Amino acid sequence: MATFDTNGISLYYETFGNPAHPPVMLITGLGGIGKSWNSQVPHFAKDFYVVVPDHRGTGRSTHTLEGHTTQQLAADMASLIEHLACGPMHVVGASTGGAIAQYMALSHPHTVRSLTLSSTFARFDTFTQIEFKIRRKMVSEWDRRSVVEGSSLFLFSPRYIRENPKKLESWIEQAAAHSTQPEDLEIALKRIDMVASHDALARLGEIRQPTLVVCGNRNFCTPLPLSEEIAHAVPGAELVIFEDAGELIEIEQEEKYFQVVSDFIKRHG
Repeated sequence: MATFDTNGISLYYETFGNPAHPPVMLITGLGGIGKSWNSQVPHFAKDFYVVVPDHRGTGRSTHTLEGHTTQQLAADMASLIEHLACGPMHVVGASTGGAIAQYMALSHPHTVRSLTLSSTFARFDTFTQIEFKIRRKMVSEWDRRSVVEGSSLFLFSPRYIRENPKKLESWIEQAAAHSTQPEDLEIALKRIDMVASHDALARLGEIRQPTLVVCGNRNFCTPLPLSEEIAHAVPGAELVIFEDAGELIEIEQEEKYFQVVSDFIKRHG
C-alpha cells in the first residue's frame, strides 16, 4: 500500500507479486476503487508484478473535484508507471479503465507494453447515452444501496444473477459499504459526465501496441457492438467474446477471464 503525489493529487496504489516478473497494471471501472478487481489480483500476482491503483476522486486517492477526464486519468496512471520505473506495462482496463487505457496508449505510449480493453467503449452510442442518463439520475436521487442494486442489473448477466443470488448480495453489500466523503456525490456525477464525453474513436488507428478486446455477449452496460467497434478501429486488435457473460466478466467467468488475458500478455511479454 502506497501513495504517490502527481498532477495535484495523492494517488493510492497497491502492488502484488514479484517485481522481477512482467509488470501488469489493472485499471478498474467507474467505481474507481482498485480492490474491485477482487480475486483476479491473486491470479495475476502468481505470474506478474501487479499494480492496482485507485482513480483520482475515489477510494484512498485524493477526493478532488478537479481533473475528471479520461485524458487526465490516463496522465495520472502514466505518471505512476514512470514513478515505479517498471514500464512499459501490460495495461488491463475494464470499462472506464479501458477508456483510460486508450489514452495511455495514445498519449503516453512509452508506458504501455500491451493493451487489454475489457467491456469498454471508444465512445457512447445511443443505447449507452440513454443508459447513463438514467444512471446519472439514479445517482443524484437514490440512496447508495439502491444505486448499487440498480446498477447490478446493468453489470451482471441475467443468468449470473439468477444462478448466484448469494454472490450478488455479497457484491452489493461490499459495494454499498465503501466509505464516503461529503463531496463524493458531486464527484460521482462528474465521473458519469466524464465517461459520457469520452470519444477516442477517431484516434484508435494510431495505437501500435498489441491489443486484446474482450466483451460478454450479455453485456447491458457497455454492449458488444462498442467492443466490436474498437476491435475494428485498432490495427491488428484481437476480439474475444465471452458467451453468456455481462459487463463484469472478471467476476462471472473468473478462471476463463484470467486465462484469456494472461495468455495474451504472455504472448506479448
